[in-house]
Amino acid sequence: MEYILQNIRMAETRYVTESQLADLAKQFRCAADKTRAEAARDMGIKQPSIFHAEESPEKTFVKLRRRMIEAYSTYKVEGPFYRLVGK
Repeated sequence: MEYILQNIRMAETRYVTESQLADLAKQFRCAADKTRAEAARDMGIKQPSIFHAEESPEKTFVKLRRRMIEAYSTYKVEGPFYRLVGK
């Protein structure tokens, strides 16, 4: 029984790269049916920051991307390896 529960937890965990966080942030924002302007208001920032977080994976908007993923999905982003864990 314990073995089965461990496998279920493993299925909820996914590792992603820093550049994939940008794509995930955009996907989850769109799935939540939020415009960039609405997301900017939700996050308390200006709209260009949302644009750069989604469209420029080479720029360091990791904290914003993490906040967006956590706000618009059922995932929590953990650690420096960017592990997505079900909430």
